[in-house]
Amino acid sequence: MVESGFWDEPQKAQQISQKVNQLKLSIEPWEKLIAKLNDIKELIELAADSADSSLESDITKEIDMLEKEYEKLEIQSLLKEEMDPNNCFLYIHPGAGGTESCDWANMLFRMYMRWVEREEFETEIIDQQPGEEAGLKSVTILVKGPYAYGYLKSEIGVHRLVRISPFDANKRRHTSFASVFVYPEIDDSIEININEADIRVDAFRASGAGGQHVNKTSSAIRITHIPTGIVVNCQNERSQHKNRATALKVLRARLYEKEREEQEAEKDIINSSKKDISWGNQIRSYVFQPYCLVKDHRTGVEIGNVQAVMDGDIEPFMEAYLKRNISLGNS
Repeated sequence: MVESGFWDEPQKAQQISQKVNQLKLSIEPWEKLIAKLNDIKELIELAADSADSSLESDITKEIDMLEKEYEKLEIQSLLKEEMDPNNCFLYIHPGAGGTESCDWANMLFRMYMRWVEREEFETEIIDQQPGEEAGLKSVTILVKGPYAYGYLKSEIGVHRLVRISPFDANKRRHTSFASVFVYPEIDDSIEININEADIRVDAFRASGAGGQHVNKTSSAIRITHIPTGIVVNCQNERSQHKNRATALKVLRARLYEKEREEQEAEKDIINSSKKDISWGNQIRSYVFQPYCLVKDHRTGVEIGNVQAVMDGDIEPFMEAYLKRNISLGNS
């Protein structure tokens, strides 16, 4: 990359540069882990030589932290697909059920935002449509961080909630559904051709927060891809031009994912994923009453601490899903 003439072919150079960055993402964390392990070894030797028992507490803490880092890297090693290292767009949409489902979509939105905070990832709200009485009609989030798509692709599908409804005066138990879709952010080096004649662009007034300017001018953008019927909204910027550019980026991501799924339609994993995201084929159930349990129907993983899951503790589900897919891929 430092050789003269490397950037004479920009597209090829960008592809090589991207590959190098992906390799760094895979190698550098393990190098840091090994360095920390060596530091702990030296600390243990120092404690043994000096007979200083006060170091035991520090050593124990360091080992615990090292174990957590190792477990995280072990999961990350399962992320081998081309788009796994990329940022991603997370889209949540309620199912039938009015206010109940809109509230459930909002609860899922909070759960994923808590998970993002735990991972120290960044987020950008691309589009957020509030429900008529409560919750969300839909929300699209750009999640930025190493392997964001690789982790969150495990969440694609229908999520089912069973609880006593806070909106029901008779305190009856209700079942609600919401769907989650995840699309990788596409690098500019990957060509996804969008014909201007195939899209319809509509401007409208933003409905969410954003100040007087956002709400009083038609800065929000809706792009409809006519051949596929895919619709993308963006209203996070005051500038109509910026919203259009972001909406096109989301559209490129969704078209890429659609094309990838069509190309891999013969594979069992993709076929099962497509079945999972159809209504009535939930991937996970969250039961608040009459008992507390979150169960992933693909892997069988169950967690009784529902509140911890809703606070973003979803790593066990992700890990089991990734291990399952590796196992199916090797069978």
